[in-house]
Amino acid sequence: MSTDTVFTPEESQALATKTTKWNLNVVRLGLFVLVILEIVWRYDEVGYPGWLSSDRLVTPTWWLATYTLAVSYFIFCWTSAYHETVHQTLSAHNNFNKHLGRIIGTVVLIPYTVYRETHITHHAYLNRPTDWELWPYSDPNRGRGFRRAFAMFDLLFGFCGAIIIYGRIFWSKNSPLSESSRRLIRREYLASAICWSGLAVYLTLSHTWLDFLQVWWIPLTIAGFLQTMRKFTEHLGMASFDPLLGTRTVRGRNWLTRITSFLNFDIFVHGPHHRHPRVAHTSLGELMDDYVDANPERDLPVYPTYARATLAMLPWLVRNPGVGVNVGAADPSATGDVKDFVQDVSREVLAPAEVGIE
Repeated sequence: MSTDTVFTPEESQALATKTTKWNLNVVRLGLFVLVILEIVWRYDEVGYPGWLSSDRLVTPTWWLATYTLAVSYFIFCWTSAYHETVHQTLSAHNNFNKHLGRIIGTVVLIPYTVYRETHITHHAYLNRPTDWELWPYSDPNRGRGFRRAFAMFDLLFGFCGAIIIYGRIFWSKNSPLSESSRRLIRREYLASAICWSGLAVYLTLSHTWLDFLQVWWIPLTIAGFLQTMRKFTEHLGMASFDPLLGTRTVRGRNWLTRITSFLNFDIFVHGPHHRHPRVAHTSLGELMDDYVDANPERDLPVYPTYARATLAMLPWLVRNPGVGVNVGAADPSATGDVKDFVQDVSREVLAPAEVGIE
């Protein structure tokens, strides 16, 4: 598959004129400032400031809880930034997208190329058995019991589940990857192994595993739960292969929905993102409004808050965590071999009978 997304001149111009500096700076500063401060304060020579704790060598419970929740959410936001780097739409400078993506991939043990290759199939073959990113929920060979058990694992250990789901495209004997992609992924896995092995040695020698658990691993686990809930909310129970009908979109006007969408690079506006994976995220809200206005007779799965979208998903999580044929869709039509993000999935990939919204 392609290592670089091919944009039209119009798409490139839109990426060059939009800005993500405010989104990225809030997410970047929020995470780094909190983590760096917490690490520094844990040194006995420094200790916690007096306004934070009466005993500078003891972590206050209220602060630990506040820190954990805040850092968890900022890590969750970084997964959305990672998503943008895979599309290569975070910045108009593609080297920045790829370098930042590889750094994040090294940290979370999901190599950039593994994520990109898996995500291309997710957009091209949404809710189909060949949607590698929604395995096992899209796989008709996985029974309801297995999918229920894996969904619970996916929720409780979200990043471990993600490592398995995304890694399948590399480790599976049915992998569609080219040899060049496999070579690149091997190098990325090796880089992650070296970095994490070095960190493990340092934590062992410095006797700071407990600090690492509190400062990073617990927030990472909670962020994995949030990421899995986002994935489930946008996808579980959706049968259609049409991007606008086969995903849940959150297009809210209240301040909380707007702020959280802003911090996550508008990934909540999921339907138009799936149909137009090369469009700048700042344009997705208007695109969704246009589709709603052009199809007043259709009941599009658009929700004013993420809570309402989650409530619509929860029965499927309990009864039948699946998508596509696992929730009643007919067998999908055959599709070509898509190797990059396309401009319009409905027009370039889907069969005419599968297109619900023009």
